[in-house]
Amino acid sequence: MNFAEMDFRLIIDGEKVDGCDTMPVIDPATGTAFARTPRADAAQLDSAVDAAARAFPAWSALSVDERRAAMLKLADALEAKAELLTRLLIAEQGKPMAEAQYEVGGTIGLLRGFTSFDIAPKTLRKDETTHIVGHRTPLGVVAVITPWNFPLMLLISKFGPALLTGNTIVAKPAPSTPLTSLLLGEIAAGVLPRGVVNVIVDDNDLGDRLSGHPGVAKVAFTGSTATGKQVMRSAASTIKRLTLELGGNDAALILEDADPKAAAAAVFASAMMNAGQVCVAAKRVYAPESLYDAVCDELALIASNTVVDAGIRQGTQMGPVQNAKQYDRLRDLMEDTRAAGRIVAGGDIPDGPGYFVPPTIVRDIADDARLVREEQFGPI
Repeated sequence: MNFAEMDFRLIIDGEKVDGCDTMPVIDPATGTAFARTPRADAAQLDSAVDAAARAFPAWSALSVDERRAAMLKLADALEAKAELLTRLLIAEQGKPMAEAQYEVGGTIGLLRGFTSFDIAPKTLRKDETTHIVGHRTPLGVVAVITPWNFPLMLLISKFGPALLTGNTIVAKPAPSTPLTSLLLGEIAAGVLPRGVVNVIVDDNDLGDRLSGHPGVAKVAFTGSTATGKQVMRSAASTIKRLTLELGGNDAALILEDADPKAAAAAVFASAMMNAGQVCVAAKRVYAPESLYDAVCDELALIASNTVVDAGIRQGTQMGPVQNAKQYDRLRDLMEDTRAAGRIVAGGDIPDGPGYFVPPTIVRDIADDARLVREEQFGPI
């Protein structure tokens, strides 16, 4: 598919709008641009918030069943575009076909699943003197800020609950993976009332303005801990409701009675999905001495047999990391790790186009090494 010929534009008040400028979108498998994205300025961000605020009274006044029906219609519309979304996701994010299909299917499934949520008033206490009923009421405009590792699934995980409860949305995807979000916004604009869903793209320069905007009632953010701190500071200016899903440094524990082969397979799958770019991925492994060598050997074997290539190619099991900044960080971490532990698989980052990092297994590494202390967010 020639994505360069597609008409990607901002979605504001139900319309496709040119940005103030455009930016290249890089295919991480080649390191070169394959399309361009519109870029919003501050005035367009304000227009998107205003549009969402205008749409809020009518959308929140609908019954929950009416909003459910609209969300299910949107899920059907996304399903009709599933193949296009999948191929676009591979092009801008880099993940293999199977993982891209999983994300697109999961996005549609999540949206449908959210429609089953029960948000009816509930009696919390009722006795001779007290009757307390809990109500879930919409807040207004919700700012949705999403990262580049799961651009569709993390977007819809915030869209769904916000829409069901009667809120309207301004979404800002990561600038390195904006196109799937713009396409989802375009599809939504064809199904939902105008202004209910708005999508803008920036060059990492409008986040503070959006999260601190007086017209935004809540911010839902997924991303790095460092950026989450900035979002929290901006949201504090108007004491907004705030949800932060940040990074982590998750440990896998293998116990004495484990089968080392089965344990290694499970750990590898957890650690290396999406080229390790998962906030809840296994990032360090602790095994009992009796199983240590066997687990290391099995992890090294799996890593050595993993097919790393462009996501669009048949048979690829792991694609590139998503962007040049993360690629450079992993190259630096690899060199640091080379001196800190013993690499038993991977370790050699190939020259050539694209941001490819082989699945790498490191053993005999100290607790104070960077690879142990930091969230690598990659396949090391």
